Amino acid sequence: MPSHNGTKELSRLELPHVELRGKVALVTGGSRGIGAAIAIQLAAAGADVALTYVRSAEKAEAVVKQIEALGPRGMAIQADNADAAAVEAAVATTIEAFGRLDILVNSAGIWHAGTIDTVTLEQLDETMAVNFRAPFIASKAAASVMQEGGRIISIGSNLADRVPFEGIALYSASKAALVGLTKGLARDLGPRGITVNVVHPGSTETDMNPAEGDIADYQRSLMAIPQFGSPNDIAGLVTWLAGPQGRFVTGAALTIDGGTNA
Repeated sequence: MPSHNGTKELSRLELPHVELRGKVALVTGGSRGIGAAIAIQLAAAGADVALTYVRSAEKAEAVVKQIEALGPRGMAIQADNADAAAVEAAVATTIEAFGRLDILVNSAGIWHAGTIDTVTLEQLDETMAVNFRAPFIASKAAASVMQEGGRIISIGSNLADRVPFEGIALYSASKAALVGLTKGLARDLGPRGITVNVVHPGSTETDMNPAEGDIADYQRSLMAIPQFGSPNDIAGLVTWLAGPQGRFVTGAALTIDGGTNA
């Protein structure tokens, strides 16, 4: 029986494949975890992908090999997000190697835990330098060369909106700052047809937050779906935003956390 208005039945609806052939992406912190999954999924959609790493060249090159096995070009760039010049150089190197930049994913991040009486000013400065200043610097450099259809996507955290336990003030503040940056850049770059969004993952299985870690059960107790997400879950949303289907989404903070913040 045909559905109303002649449309396909929902069960038979085929969503369009994300197509990124001819696009160039830069993923900061792309050698492991969520960043690596994003780099690989963007490549699977057809984009050439550069990624940055701080210490593990071996892990970064392993991701590049996976990118190249999918067909697109890949490149690893050593760059510490705490170093403003290195962040700018990573953008310049990507453009020099691949000729353009269409997608920037600000994925690199750090975590310093501690209550207000124990954290240090040095930890504050480092957290903001990596988690906020570097996305600002990379976005500024990328925006100077992006054409219409460009995408800037930052990886935030559901802890930007809700702080369910002590000791994460620095991290939460740095990720909350990304929301303001995202909304402001969306206004700045919208007239040029460039979208800017932030994706807020919740508990996601990575080496920084393993699903069998010391506080994993507590994290699951906060969730509507009591299981950790996969880096591929986050990468899927980022890849969708990077594609043509995401063209009308900008200035948004999109939470993907199994319902923790519901």
